[in-house]
Amino acid sequence: QVQLVESGGGLVHPGGSLNLSCKTSALTVLNFGIGWFRQAPGKEREGLACISSMLPYPWYADSVKDRFTISRDIAKGTVFLQMDSLRPEDTASYYCAAGSQDVGRLCTLRTNAYWGQGTQVTVSS
Repeated sequence: QVQLVESGGGLVHPGGSLNLSCKTSALTVLNFGIGWFRQAPGKEREGLACISSMLPYPWYADSVKDRFTISRDIAKGTVFLQMDSLRPEDTASYYCAAGSQDVGRLCTLRTNAYWGQGTQVTVSS
């Protein structure tokens, strides 16, 4: 059973930064693609950034690729999402998921995945 636990969300002012963590096992980080997603009220869930051992570089959504950075610490079984220059429209529940190592498929929600419970990010002045 794959388990994922997100942390690091909170309230931040526009222009601020947050670093989200997705804690799982080292084997999960090594053998699965891991991605970060978000869902705002009334909107569909969208993929933001995904990383895997299969590709040398992560996949990013156009809306965040200049502001968000995904990274992983395999030994600690943790995947991070560094979010900079946050905007009010980044307000959402943020989720991590483990699935296909084809990060393009994972991040565009074209594959099954295991999901965490989510962490809330609110960007407001």
